[in-house]
Amino acid sequence: MRMICLAATLLLVSAGVAIPNVHAAEDAKRTAGLSDQEAKEGFVCLFDGKTVEDCWQGSTKGYVPENGVLVCKKHGGGMLYSKKEYADFIFRFEFKLEPGGNNGVAIRGGIEIQILDDTAQKHAHLKPYQYHGSVYGIVPAKRGHQKPIGQWNSEEIMVKGSRIKVTLNGVVIVDADIGKKMPREKGHIGFLGHGSHVDFRNIRIREL
Repeated sequence: MRMICLAATLLLVSAGVAIPNVHAAEDAKRTAGLSDQEAKEGFVCLFDGKTVEDCWQGSTKGYVPENGVLVCKKHGGGMLYSKKEYADFIFRFEFKLEPGGNNGVAIRGGIEIQILDDTAQKHAHLKPYQYHGSVYGIVPAKRGHQKPIGQWNSEEIMVKGSRIKVTLNGVVIVDADIGKKMPREKGHIGFLGHGSHVDFRNIRIREL
């Protein structure tokens, strides 16, 4: 059987027919949007700008690709989870909020890192640990480092053991060891829609 496949491939090549390189296509998906340095460091792309189902499960109809951006729909966004579970990692992404926007990043099967328009009037009286970048309900984040609504923000979430470090637009806004409040040693990463349109791009991860 292997000889037949090889012979068929040689016939196609000799006839000038292009043979799709499956491995090259998969490599391209894994490195889409990565800088050369990130690729060297072992980061992997979790969204190639075109497909959701390759790496994600859950509300795959509520998060849709549009012009290279992963869009959480205002109505029906819901919860989108990685197919793979992660223990220690560095998770990087960019996001853009609408006025009053609300979402979150799920880690380790029970912890949420808040994504929120801190400037919205309806969010004026929240608890300190409910604002953007906070480990929701546990550790409040430093405020004042979001870009104006409608602009792209870059964020990095590092999880190592029970330590969580959140960096927003180059500024560390959370760096805390939550100890026994970390529910699991491993879990899915997810986006948690809360009825807002939120754009995501350049979603990548490196396991530690």
